[in-house]
Amino acid sequence: MESEDLETRVIALEHQVRELGVRLRANEHDAAAARVLAGAADRDVGEIRAELRDFRQASVGSINSLRADFVDLRENVVDMRGEMREKFGMAAVGQQQIITLLETLIDREAGGSR
Repeated sequence: MESEDLETRVIALEHQVRELGVRLRANEHDAAAARVLAGAADRDVGEIRAELRDFRQASVGSINSLRADFVDLRENVVDMRGEMREKFGMAAVGQQQIITLLETLIDREAGGSR
């Protein structure tokens, strides 16, 4: 009876060993798949970082370009404003000369008809 009990126990142990072997191979397969996925995730993160870095550089470049354009625009507006003041001043001088001439003519007309 003892040998039957031992044989049953050995058969059970062999069955457990086979199951453990199957589970071990499955775990090894899962671990290999996890390493592949981790490597892919690492590459993806690297690519995203590079894309974010490129996007940031492009954004900073665009903002700097806009800033330079606004500085140029401001300088142009300041220059145009100065030119306009100068031309308005010249127009005012010309208008004053016309007024003086008109007043002279009016005074002559008024004095000549008396």
